[in-house]
Amino acid sequence: MSQPTTPLEEQVIVITGASSGIGLATARTAADRGARVVLAARSEDALREATEEIRADGGDAEYVVADVSDRDDVREIARVAEETDGGFDTWVNGAAVSIYGTLEDVPVEDMREQFDVNVWGLLYGSLEAVDHFRETGGGRLINIGSIVSDRAVILQGSYSASKHAVKGFTDTLRMELEEEGAPVSVTLVKPSAIDTPFAEHAKNYMDEAATLPAPVYAPETVARTILHAAEAPEPEREITVGGGGKNMTALGRTASGLMDTIMETLFVDLQQKDAPPTDANGLDEPTDDLEERGGYEGHVAESSLYTRLRQRRDLPSTVVAGLAATALYAGYKVLRR
Repeated sequence: MSQPTTPLEEQVIVITGASSGIGLATARTAADRGARVVLAARSEDALREATEEIRADGGDAEYVVADVSDRDDVREIARVAEETDGGFDTWVNGAAVSIYGTLEDVPVEDMREQFDVNVWGLLYGSLEAVDHFRETGGGRLINIGSIVSDRAVILQGSYSASKHAVKGFTDTLRMELEEEGAPVSVTLVKPSAIDTPFAEHAKNYMDEAATLPAPVYAPETVARTILHAAEAPEPEREITVGGGGKNMTALGRTASGLMDTIMETLFVDLQQKDAPPTDANGLDEPTDDLEERGGYEGHVAESSLYTRLRQRRDLPSTVVAGLAATALYAGYKVLRR
């Protein structure tokens, strides 16, 4: 849906999950580019530190301590944005929690809590944002899904299921708003494996510490994609960050049995490293480390050529497809080392 373009430096952007990883990278990048940001997460210490850091660098930031699984907390985020900044132009639903383990090993109670954050929290934020945009004449809603919105990953079954639900909800909401003619754009951003504290913050039911399968990208690649969607005249309805992840999902669609075999053969070992698991995790309690990056020990790509080209609509689709195929080949060479 074509939208009036508001430059980032004139926007107020709400970001949930802003105390670490993609959310923190997005908040810092948006503030550096002149946007006013409203940071939301559970950890007051981390939020206070991030807000003070942004202000010290000349940016404009407020924070709200909120657990997105509580709808009243989500309403409070919107209220604070309206009280301090007169409202908001873009709402980014980035809060999520991760779990590693087989579906039989992960307690159902943990899966339910995960869905409360990853699905219900995103749903509450989306509905709150849409209500606000109807009153103010328009805005941008950006939901953070994952490549596992399209292709489930072994040992991350409940997380994959939650991100499938995110895609289903986001796609339906987009259609309903378009049918209504509401002045709201809805973008689903689907990151590949990203070097955030995702694995370190995960609740882990494996025998070894969790890690990410290659190829892995920097969180700034996702932040740039989110902010592109926040001000592009015709934002993407959905976009994958990272050619490696895009091709994993493409292979999953065109050769699902082969992708299953790759998962079963490679991805169990690729998601574990030779270290004991830790008890601390983001599902049971907030984390205070204020870190964008995680502890990934391999190569981290600082940009994604596939994603940049995908956002340039003047490029032929065959060019993008060729680069995607190259990324697929390179990615699986890395996996087999």
